[in-house]
Amino acid sequence: MAKLNIKLLDDRIVVEQSEAEDKTAGGIVLPDSAKEKPQRGKVLATGPGKLLKDGGRGKMSVSVGDEVFYGKYSGSDVEINGKKYVILKESDVLAILE
Repeated sequence: MAKLNIKLLDDRIVVEQSEAEDKTAGGIVLPDSAKEKPQRGKVLATGPGKLLKDGGRGKMSVSVGDEVFYGKYSGSDVEINGKKYVILKESDVLAILE
């Protein structure tokens, strides 16, 4: 995994998306135009945590290396060093796979 030269703010995370499915469960091959954007990925970096009213930082619930599901229209797609990633708020994460 390449090092990301990025400093995330507050409760933001960088996720590397999983690959889009090439086939349906029934075995039908999907063209690129029919593939849906994956809602699953691996956390590559996290920010320091949400800034609290008392000036402290909240503890992040996700960690680097976690496999997560996130909302379909969540986050911002970005390109860093030629690779595409998604930057999300921690609250956009729906679940952590165990």
